[in-house]
Amino acid sequence: MAKLETVFTNHLEKIEQSLDKAIRMDFSQEWQNNAFGKLPEAVTKSFIQNLIEPNKNLITLGGKRWRPLLMMLCYQMAAAKNKPLVNIEQAYDFTQLVEFVHTASLIHDDIEDGADLRRGKPAAHITYGLDTSLNAASWLYFAAPICINNSTLSQESKLLLYQVYTEELRRLHLGQAMDIYWHRNPAVFPLQAEYNSMVKCKTGTLASLAAKMGSLLGGASKEESDKVGEIAANIGIGFQIIDDVQNLTIGNPGKKRGDDIVEGKKSLPVILHVSKMPEDKDAIATAMERASKEGIESDSVELCIKILEKSGCIQEAAKMGIDYIKENCALLQSDLITQLFDKMIPEVFK
Repeated sequence: MAKLETVFTNHLEKIEQSLDKAIRMDFSQEWQNNAFGKLPEAVTKSFIQNLIEPNKNLITLGGKRWRPLLMMLCYQMAAAKNKPLVNIEQAYDFTQLVEFVHTASLIHDDIEDGADLRRGKPAAHITYGLDTSLNAASWLYFAAPICINNSTLSQESKLLLYQVYTEELRRLHLGQAMDIYWHRNPAVFPLQAEYNSMVKCKTGTLASLAAKMGSLLGGASKEESDKVGEIAANIGIGFQIIDDVQNLTIGNPGKKRGDDIVEGKKSLPVILHVSKMPEDKDAIATAMERASKEGIESDSVELCIKILEKSGCIQEAAKMGIDYIKENCALLQSDLITQLFDKMIPEVFK
């Protein structure tokens, strides 16, 4: 166990250094040239600061960093069998691809869900305003692949990484569109297969992006990286299910218990309950609608959770999430990746 902890700690330290270097606010000429090319003289540092500060603030608040960590573990797994495209120190420079996308998606997600908190602090759009946050997060999607531009990879390899990156981003936005449609329509409850598809695009695509990038940089073929990415996307489904369950039980870190109810999220526990007890559909929809209007302090939040607890669907969803994670981790045959995701499952659900 100690050896595994040391491996994770070493990776995480290098990841933090890489992220800081990528979005540091020293506004050096080199950084500006990489981010924007040659700028007009009237564009001062204060304008650039307004653009990147919401992103910088959220990144420095922390987070699990499991996506860039997964990328590095997949890099090592591939590099052990192939000739890597870059050495391990250079590979860390690509971790911004996954963490920047994740950060941008969180800012947009909070705007679209009307969420107030993120990582225990006011959401970006609360602190900086809707317009500033929306623009900053959009910029971050385009800033993420600067590391590809700056690399010494061949043009062919760069093109492949860009193709993988942009495809996963398109899938991410498709998943978000599905989620938005469901929470904007209280009476619409998706099927479990539809939920899985949404999560595989929304949450799974970031895991897939991390695994594919790590594998490709480690020298794996496109076909091999696609297989690893598919498995990682399925792990992402399990991770999101656990997150859904946690929201309705012990609460997610930095957020309040039941805020998914306020946002009208049709999470897996909700879907499982409605399939078992369809007579509760209207009551759940009404509770979510009330919670949306009244906020997290509304008694309709706990009322909705009590309805869901009747069927045992919350515990059932937790088991399904853990099974997704364990079964797909086993397919990767990596003790480190298995350990990584096992550590992320709250003890109360094991």
